[in-house]
Amino acid sequence: MTHADVVEGVRAAIAAYTLALDDGRTDDVVATFAPDGVSEMPGMGRLEGHDALRAAYARWTPRRPQRHVVANTLLTEWTDDDARAISDVVFLLQGKDGWSVQMVGRYDDTLRRDGKTWKFARRSLTPIE
Repeated sequence: MTHADVVEGVRAAIAAYTLALDDGRTDDVVATFAPDGVSEMPGMGRLEGHDALRAAYARWTPRRPQRHVVANTLLTEWTDDDARAISDVVFLLQGKDGWSVQMVGRYDDTLRRDGKTWKFARRSLTPIE
């Protein structure tokens, strides 16, 4: 597996998560995590495993249009089966006056290869204030 293969797989996992999250497709969000995957987000706590992730993300489905814009993804460590990456994220929410920035932060991701796809073993978010 080449560095380019890993980068593409990691970026595909991040995009799949983000698009599913903004579309409110809970099962597709959960499918981007390994069965024992962990999500750590401020104000949301630590969630571990598909059941906990599904219950939480089902409560957080969008009630109005939203977008998580992820950029600057950098692969920091990788093997054929594991990878770490950091990415910047801007969360936008559409209100009656248009789109507004709700949060700027950084994802710190650990991913594990599952066949031909990459899954989040751990995903954490740190807001930048």
